[in-house]
Amino acid sequence: VMMTRMINILLPDSAGNRRFDISLLLSRLLFGLLFIMHGLTKINDFGQMALAFPDPLDVGSEISLILAIFGEVFCSVLLIFGLLTRLALIPMIFTMCIAFFVIHAGDPFSAKELSFIYLTTFIIIWVSGAGKYSLDYMIRVKLIKSLNQNKK
Repeated sequence: VMMTRMINILLPDSAGNRRFDISLLLSRLLFGLLFIMHGLTKINDFGQMALAFPDPLDVGSEISLILAIFGEVFCSVLLIFGLLTRLALIPMIFTMCIAFFVIHAGDPFSAKELSFIYLTTFIIIWVSGAGKYSLDYMIRVKLIKSLNQNKK
């Protein structure tokens, strides 16, 4: 029972609505690829950016930049493949919360609109899960099958 509950939290089932699953797949691909582009830009300009990158967590500009790159590149790859999607989205959501509510707090909405779009999209995918066309779904099916066989 506890294992099934954990599977349902980490690897939710989208109840087989094909259009919904395709929409989740396209959202994961589109926003994952777009978000990766931000991270790759940071990697390419790392030396220059590390000197003046915002440090809202007070861990140093370089560490803040590394954490942003982790969320934007590594976690985006997980999102694209739908692997550990909900866990991968946590740093991505956190990064966009920091961008929207801290870094751009005093800016007009037009300056923070992109971070808001990413934030809301990532929250929607986090709530929905990765969908049927994901590695999460494949893992879920195998785990449920294994649990059901062990009950017999």
